[in-house]
Amino acid sequence: MSDSGTTSTVSPFSGTENPAVSVTVENLSKSFGDFVVLKDISFQVQPGEIFVLMGPSGSGKSVLLKHLVGLELPSSGRVLIDKYDASHEETREKIRLALVFQAGALFNSLSVYDNLALYLREHRLADEAGINEKVMRALQILSLENAARKSPSELSGGMKKRVAIARALVMEPQLMLYDEPTSELDPVMGATISEIIATLKDQYRVTSIVVSHDRDLALNIADRVGILMGGKLVHLGPPSELRQPKDPVIADFLQPVIDLKNPRFKKLET
Repeated sequence: MSDSGTTSTVSPFSGTENPAVSVTVENLSKSFGDFVVLKDISFQVQPGEIFVLMGPSGSGKSVLLKHLVGLELPSSGRVLIDKYDASHEETREKIRLALVFQAGALFNSLSVYDNLALYLREHRLADEAGINEKVMRALQILSLENAARKSPSELSGGMKKRVAIARALVMEPQLMLYDEPTSELDPVMGATISEIIATLKDQYRVTSIVVSHDRDLALNIADRVGILMGGKLVHLGPPSELRQPKDPVIADFLQPVIDLKNPRFKKLET
């Protein structure tokens, strides 16, 4: 990955300085009744970094992501975006944060153009001429200009993912959160989305946190990778450490071996 020492750059939309932000998770625990989902999680994401969070299904990744956007309150511990508590409403007024949903969450009743324009219009951030400039710039960055007047229902899965990223980009975010951005995509399109995430980091210095099962994404674009298992952070480090993991449990998660003589499903709980 390229050097992330520079933590701000000029926004491609406003021409103003767009500083990246840090994210600090301090002793975060979360329980739902007697069920403990997250257990004393701590890590820090540096400004301008790509941090990939991996783990098996049910390991707590989605719950942790909800804490980062302030949709869940910690049972104990805290999450800070720069110096602001993620659970506080005013934090979302001070920090520009965008979430790219796993399924895209596009409105099929609106064109691609209007999906991107919706946030700008609702918050009255520009007149129609300004909105057109910002929307078309975001579509240009993602090579989607020809899709502007199409409905999301007309798009392929990969194009929908790119539109979702473009919609987040018009918010000029300081922090981008991605929920399984390469899921349900073929390997080539998955690689394309990975390239987009890395390019946005390199060109615009946005801090990126990616929740993903995609080993290739983690190994090729992450600055650091965290692995959650059973609600605990069992690994934190550069992706190079995961190419030949020493922990057999992590190795089995990242490089599972198909054993027809002793199949895994025979061991699953009912």
